[in-house]
Amino acid sequence: MKYPIAIAAGIAGSFFVAQAASAGGGFEDQMARCLQQHANTRDAAQVMLECNADGGKLSDCKVVDNSASGKGFDKAAMCIAEKLPMGAKTGTVKVPFRFPGGA
Repeated sequence: MKYPIAIAAGIAGSFFVAQAASAGGGFEDQMARCLQQHANTRDAAQVMLECNADGGKLSDCKVVDNSASGKGFDKAAMCIAEKLPMGAKTGTVKVPFRFPGGA
């Protein structure tokens, strides 16, 4: 069974917070590190991952859509997915990421 997870708006809003977040090691910090390490924060992109959710975590993620191929946003999304809290969701999930750019 597939469970679509609509978190694009939350992810987009979190990137603005993440870029100003302190080095406390929270989820926003992880997002900022992943984005800065793998992609240009001035560019915008949308990435869709398909992952297995179990035990509150994502695993076996693969990129199913990437609007900015070759610019590192797929790697940034995979990096963020490693720390994305999933709660009690289980099974195959699609996880959309929207990177707004302009930073």
